[in-house]
Amino acid sequence: MIEARITLAAAILLIGSLVQASDRLQWQSLPALPDSIGVAGPFVGVHNDALIVAGGANFALPDAVDLWDVPKVWHDDAYVLMRTGKNEYEWATGYQLDRPIGYGACVSTGRGVVCIGGDDGKQVFADVFLMTWEAHTRQLGQRQLPSLPEPCTNGAAALIGDVVYVAGGQTSPALDSATNRLVRLNLAATDATWEQLPPWPGPERAFPLVAAQHNGFNDCIYVIGGRRQDPNIGGDAGVIALADVYEFSPARHKADPATAWRQLSNAPQPIMAGTAAPVGQSHIYTLTGADGELMKRIAAEPEFVKSHPGFPRRAYAYHTITDTWVDAGETPANPVTTPAVVWDGAIVIASGEIRPRVRTNAVWRIKPTAHTQAFGPINLTVLVVYLMAMVGVGVYFMNKNKNTDDYFRGGQQMAWWAAGCSIFATMLSSITFMAIPAKAYAQDWVYLVGNMMILGVAPIAVYMALPFFRRIDATSAYEYLEKRFNRPVRLFASALFTLFHVFRMAIVMSLAGLALAVVTPMSASQCVIIMGVLSILYCTLGGVEAVIWTDTIQTVVLLGGAVLCLVLMIAGTGGDLGHLWNTAADAGKLHSFNFHLDATSANLALWVVIFGAIGQNFSSYTADQAVVQRYMTTPDERRAARSIWFAAGLAIPASFLFYGLGTGLFVFYGAHPEKLDPTFTTDQIFPLFILNETPVGIAGLIVAGVFAAAQSTVSTSMNSTATAVVTDFLRPFKACKSERGYLNAARALTLAFGIAGTLIGLVFVDPNIKSLFDEFLKVIGLFMGVLGGLFALGMLTRRANGPGALVGVVAGAGVMFALPLLTEINGYLYAAIGIACCFAIGYIVSVFIPTVPRDLEGLTLARRSQSIGEGD
Repeated sequence: MIEARITLAAAILLIGSLVQASDRLQWQSLPALPDSIGVAGPFVGVHNDALIVAGGANFALPDAVDLWDVPKVWHDDAYVLMRTGKNEYEWATGYQLDRPIGYGACVSTGRGVVCIGGDDGKQVFADVFLMTWEAHTRQLGQRQLPSLPEPCTNGAAALIGDVVYVAGGQTSPALDSATNRLVRLNLAATDATWEQLPPWPGPERAFPLVAAQHNGFNDCIYVIGGRRQDPNIGGDAGVIALADVYEFSPARHKADPATAWRQLSNAPQPIMAGTAAPVGQSHIYTLTGADGELMKRIAAEPEFVKSHPGFPRRAYAYHTITDTWVDAGETPANPVTTPAVVWDGAIVIASGEIRPRVRTNAVWRIKPTAHTQAFGPINLTVLVVYLMAMVGVGVYFMNKNKNTDDYFRGGQQMAWWAAGCSIFATMLSSITFMAIPAKAYAQDWVYLVGNMMILGVAPIAVYMALPFFRRIDATSAYEYLEKRFNRPVRLFASALFTLFHVFRMAIVMSLAGLALAVVTPMSASQCVIIMGVLSILYCTLGGVEAVIWTDTIQTVVLLGGAVLCLVLMIAGTGGDLGHLWNTAADAGKLHSFNFHLDATSANLALWVVIFGAIGQNFSSYTADQAVVQRYMTTPDERRAARSIWFAAGLAIPASFLFYGLGTGLFVFYGAHPEKLDPTFTTDQIFPLFILNETPVGIAGLIVAGVFAAAQSTVSTSMNSTATAVVTDFLRPFKACKSERGYLNAARALTLAFGIAGTLIGLVFVDPNIKSLFDEFLKVIGLFMGVLGGLFALGMLTRRANGPGALVGVVAGAGVMFALPLLTEINGYLYAAIGIACCFAIGYIVSVFIPTVPRDLEGLTLARRSQSIGEGD
């Protein structure tokens, strides 16, 4: 085997150093293909961290004097580029395909590079094979896969999950055989076969650009441009270059095949035979391509081909959510008829055709660059001062905590409105402030209906749950469960709650960390660590009183900042609220109801939203210690009820405000797509606006509020989990000898849970998560749903007993953990399903298990004294 060793340093000397195409893209040369001429139409892909380039065709031989007299030659050579060290690479050569072939479609998968169709100048093939690279043995393998339904060349492919999609192409060497066909192959299926899908509602084409990207709802296939033959004009003179764009949604196809396709905004110019690649979570970049402008001149003046200046060096960026295009700048090269692949977080373009009959052996590595303004010293100062002030609140209340009642319940002397703000802030957090606008920006207002369900649950909290907790003077919500059922039920529920809030802390911190990392000089991990450390400080020191007052401050700052941002969005789109509303309505962004019965659809049905939201809110207001604990900080039940109504009253206008922010973001960036940054995730869209569009100083204050809101939620979880463990595990077993010992244990547990949540938050910092809001809903459902069912079982029934409740909650937890593994049910329903499972199983088991009678006076909704079977 012949090996060509070329380091990046040598490549820089041979090809040129770093080239800036524009402020949006960074082009860097990699070691050139060992073929000194280069090829067009190769199969290119990545497997086992190696770049594979195979097949293709060219017109020249190394010693040719005039390449115009050289016939086109198809090749079977294959080359593999391996990384051997930092900025060091090695080409391995001497490999061959089974036949000379080129111009097929290809896509990289975890199994290998899928190579689809192609031709050899005489015949178009339907064959499909898998190329694999074994790094240890340096073996390039080939394995046959199911053949296409019909031959295809000059098509393009993309991958969603394990499914390969192939679009367009020709069934013969003639362009008039081009199709508008879309087929797919599920590589994970044991009996995989190609499935014919509905064609796009536009003309047939060859050489289209095809990419897979998320559109805010789900992953879709995008077909961009290409070329077709005018049926009335033959040859190059009749070639029509296309600029139209189509989106295929597998989710819409599953629901209704007639709605699978939709036509989108045209590309800024016709584009064919180029490269398209997904960038970030919602951008597609077209990096190379021909516009067909010179083809007709070549047809009229054949000699012009020799002086062809090359294809236009211009990149464009398409945004799938706002359906907009922007000029991404001039590029240093424009090789066509070669695919773009993603390797090590960058786009790689290998070889290709740079003008008619002329190939290149250059290999380019392309990365998008961030184009946001710096956070700045003024904003940073505001952020630091604000965060230090929050710590100061904890220090202020430190000496007021004389016992665990002060530490956990604020001595039951909190103002009702402050407790209400704290309940609201606990439910708000950075999840609401950033994830809900991001959700409305990417999708629509379907989730808003769920926020309205708080009005239906608040009366349940006030008239059903609150009296029980105040009557038994509970410090932990789970004290009720021991009185109603038995101690094992209490301990299991408390442990489940603790586990939930540790993960809740992690999700809140990771979401805020990802968002804040793009507007501050810190990384996402550093943001998580700072949030965790500061939360630990003021929560450990000040207890629940510090948490409630910081929550109140956060409520004012965040709501005020949100209103200001909405005003700026309206001003940035013409200053007309009516224009913003109409633009959003025309784009379907105000859509609020889906009338279907599918519980698995990403487009939530109305019944899913209603039942899911009722389940989530019911669990939060009856079974979540973090909320119940707020009930117990006010002097009496009447003021505790006021705090619940106040929190519910704040939630309604706040919901409209935050969904309005998402709509405002969509309209603003639809009007200014050049201000979008592909290096930002969808969950970071609101922080992007805050950084770039709000006044200096105000941006720092809002970011500080987001930072502190995350801390507030985290500190609430720390305090409530410590409360649960001390009250439910330590006190019943007399683990400490004095009240001071329990207070010290509370502070130690607060510290421990804060550290645990922070460490898990560092694991959750994953920019590939499309929506942390969705992940948060799943966590709520998995843990809190069964707890809500347990409290409903105790409060609403007389027959339920301890053994039945324990079986119900354990079985319910098992069902909830199996749901995401075995079903595709939307996570929004998890809480409602958890309540139903725990309630139904617990009640049925209780009917068949007799127990010793016990007094349930005041523990159920029954109006008379009861002395019946345990939990009967």
